[in-house]
Amino acid sequence: MPDMPHRSRLSILLLDLPPEAHAAGRAFWAAATGHPAKPDDTDEDWSSLGSFADGWHVEVQRTGSGTPPRWHVDIETDDIPAEVARLEALGARRLAEIGGRFWQMTDPSGLVFCVVGIQTGEEFDRHATTWP
Repeated sequence: MPDMPHRSRLSILLLDLPPEAHAAGRAFWAAATGHPAKPDDTDEDWSSLGSFADGWHVEVQRTGSGTPPRWHVDIETDDIPAEVARLEALGARRLAEIGGRFWQMTDPSGLVFCVVGIQTGEEFDRHATTWP
């Protein structure tokens, strides 16, 4: 049976901030962008700066101690296994499957990114690329 087409898009920029830098970093980026940081009611480690151009989201996440501050992107998709396989064929490498819900990967240069399910609803439908 041939592979079915799937869709994906680069959708979320995450600011990964360790506990000691989280509050200051979140406040800085909220002020720098003019978007208030809205805490997630279900997870104290997450805040959202909301949607920017073309539905691009910026989120702030508190990481564990010892993780250096960094940026990473999420690629959202309607078929995680197909998107992971597509990206591997382009040179990405799997690091870890997280809770059976998404994959943390690296690009060929070692930059971390995640492949996640659809997070942005209508924005996904409007901006996703269809892959054969």
